[in-house]
Amino acid sequence: QSNFPGDKVQEIFRWCCSRVSIASRAERVLLLAPCVIATAACQIQQLKTLLSCFLILVLKLWNKYRVSNIPSLIFIDAATGKVVCRNGLLVIRDDPEGLEFPWGPKPFSEVVAGPLLRNNGQSVDSATLEGSHVGVYFSAHWCPPCRSLTRVLVESYRKIKEAGQKFEIVFVSADRSEDSFKQYFSEMPWLAVPYSDEARRSRLNRLYGIQGIPTLIVLDPKGEVITRQGRVEVLNDMECREFPWHPKPVLELTDSNAVQLNEGPCLVLFVDSEDDGESEAAKQLIQPIAEKIIAKYKAKDEEAPLLFFVAGEDDMTDSLRDYTNLPEAAPLLTILDMSARAKYVMDVEEITPEIVEAFVSDFLADKLKPEPI
Repeated sequence: QSNFPGDKVQEIFRWCCSRVSIASRAERVLLLAPCVIATAACQIQQLKTLLSCFLILVLKLWNKYRVSNIPSLIFIDAATGKVVCRNGLLVIRDDPEGLEFPWGPKPFSEVVAGPLLRNNGQSVDSATLEGSHVGVYFSAHWCPPCRSLTRVLVESYRKIKEAGQKFEIVFVSADRSEDSFKQYFSEMPWLAVPYSDEARRSRLNRLYGIQGIPTLIVLDPKGEVITRQGRVEVLNDMECREFPWHPKPVLELTDSNAVQLNEGPCLVLFVDSEDDGESEAAKQLIQPIAEKIIAKYKAKDEEAPLLFFVAGEDDMTDSLRDYTNLPEAAPLLTILDMSARAKYVMDVEEITPEIVEAFVSDFLADKLKPEPI
């Protein structure tokens, strides 16, 4: 009901949109229109300042909770700040009356409890998983990347079993029909939650906050998560020498793990890989700092706010430099935040542990000024 001129509202809205990295115009409208309308009577500069703070907060929340798509509903314990449930949309769909409130996480053994199938129709009890490492595989026949991963995973499963490891996989289908499920499952030598047990499949999705497929969650024999990046680990370690794939503090950037750059802010140290030992030396330089950050947040039962990578020289790294408009220098220390379309660059002749630690500390304290990607 404001008399604020329509062209001014449009100006503010265009300015907001230019600073929001959310993919589609429709998403920007949903996010920003209420803010613009509600504050349309404010002075433009005051409004821009207010909305800048608001957008920074929104992007921080996206990064903190690893949100990769919308709508997304996350339940948090207000007393501790810890995540109760990452997949709130499934919760309110499955429990509209709130009978299971407060929807806290349950042990894997409790959520998966019940009969599991083999592709020959045989049924086994989930209790047979006790004492084994378990891969919880969320996948579907209609998804081409899923089918590609399944072919590799079948070979990995065989190698791990032949090596005498106690390992089992439980397929949690996202197929659109039971016929599709049966066709896809016929290719798999492991176990599956029955397609007809939609409630159990949904509870497993809720337990791990699944936002996309294929996803392979690897659990230890106690049912605790070892890694949520089983897909990346399988593709990077086809001989399964590093099974059960405990996370490494610092990763070498590859085609298969580059997808993790989209999960939140990532420190990437670019090096000249033609120099023998340069990549390994860079990992050793970063690793103590990465371990310190990871341990600090693990003690608070939170995910680390940064992933750590070393990038050599290859086509994928060249594409990343081009996309983010980075200089060709090496070594080059950066923090890339793809969701915020922001980068932070430290271009110095020599990278030392002190420089890396100060760079990370300043980033976490919001002392660095971002450059647009």
